[in-house]
Amino acid sequence: MLIVPGADGEIGVLARHAPLVAMLKAGSTRVHVRRGQDVREFATGPGFFKVEQDRALALVDDAVDMDDIDAGRAQQQLEAARAELAKVEAGESDADRWQLEQRIKHAENQLAVASGGGEAAFRPRTAAGPDHI
Repeated sequence: MLIVPGADGEIGVLARHAPLVAMLKAGSTRVHVRRGQDVREFATGPGFFKVEQDRALALVDDAVDMDDIDAGRAQQQLEAARAELAKVEAGESDADRWQLEQRIKHAENQLAVASGGGEAAFRPRTAAGPDHI
C-alpha cells in the first residue's frame, strides 16, 4: 500500500487501483512494503501523483527518507530562512521571497515528519488491520 499527501487529503493506493492523477502537497508519504510490518516513510515536497496499470508514480520536488532527516539541521535551516525572510520584509535584503518560503516549507515538513506531528499527526498504519493490507 502507498499513502501520499493529496492536495485535498491523504490518498491510499492498493494493488490494481483504478487509474488516477492527483496533485500532492508537502507531507508524509508512506510505503507499506510488507503486511503489517515494514513501513518506509518519506518527507515529500509538492508535486503530482499518477496511478496506471500496475504502477504508481509520485513526481515531487524533494523526498527525504524519515531515517535520514537530521532534525537539528532542519531546525537550523528553518531559523536561517525565517531570519532572511524577516530581512526581506524589512527591506534589508533582496533575496528571493519565494525561494525563502520554499526553504521554510521544506524544513517545516521534515520536522513534522521526523516528530510525527504537524499535518502528519494523523497517520493510520493500516486501514482495516494487518490482515487486510
